[in-house]
Amino acid sequence: MTYQIDGISYILKQACDLSFLCRYGKTFTVFDQNDSGNISFGVAGKKGKYFIKIAGADTTNSCVTGAEAAANLKKAIPLYEALRHPALIELIGHYQYGDLYTAVFKWADGECIMDYRNSDKYERTGERSPWQRFYALPLEKRLKSFEVVCDFLRQVAEQGYIAIDFYDGSIMYDFETDTTTICDIDLFSKRPYINQMGKMWGSERFKSPEENKFGAVIDETTNVFTLGAVSFMFFGGNAEELRYSGSREFEDWRTGKALYDVAMKAASPEKQDRYRSIAQFTNAWASALPRQNQFGTAQ
Repeated sequence: MTYQIDGISYILKQACDLSFLCRYGKTFTVFDQNDSGNISFGVAGKKGKYFIKIAGADTTNSCVTGAEAAANLKKAIPLYEALRHPALIELIGHYQYGDLYTAVFKWADGECIMDYRNSDKYERTGERSPWQRFYALPLEKRLKSFEVVCDFLRQVAEQGYIAIDFYDGSIMYDFETDTTTICDIDLFSKRPYINQMGKMWGSERFKSPEENKFGAVIDETTNVFTLGAVSFMFFGGNAEELRYSGSREFEDWRTGKALYDVAMKAASPEKQDRYRSIAQFTNAWASALPRQNQFGTAQ
């Protein structure tokens, strides 16, 4: 069923009292097509703009029940409190509201680099997707954005956590200010972590082999693979591709050979062949940077 709040339409399987949103201001956008069971709203008020995530409503694309979604969001709150970082979306508050659990974040301008929700629109209209616009940015800007992602995941590792379900939909980019923001870390977890699902949450393009193997240890070396996969998404493709490219072939790589070798080692399917830590990966990446010129070719 389609409902409205402040003239903004959203879809739920059944009605849900969301009137409490008015205390924050006027709703200006909605995100209602998530498989997590959450529905989120952008709200603007006298004190600023907020991103308000609500779990427990009967959303259309959810893979879990409303009660499970609410429990998952409540469980995620300590992550945002423990992993505070300049690039991470800022948690302001959280609370129970009837059967719903709500998390309130400071609004972060930008767009998810991969906008899955509107892919059909981009194909239909010919409008350039955020992915195309990001990949068309000068190499220097993409390198700086990648450094932000690396720094965040390095801090995650240093604090004893594992990034789970981290992918291009977790990375936002503001094209006006060239600011990179990390969002949606709800499934991150403390170490040690053992794969008890077999096929774990996440995009297959960013998951290591062990994230699809029941009983496998998921650790910092797993997240090295994640960063390697992110690097191919940032630098291994074609700006004219509507959807993500991320080729692992050197002929599609848009920086120098030295960085390509670092990325390939990080994204090795064999765990023992990767860098052992994110710090090792970032050190190797930093060492390789001077060995390429502004055109992305090895010197």
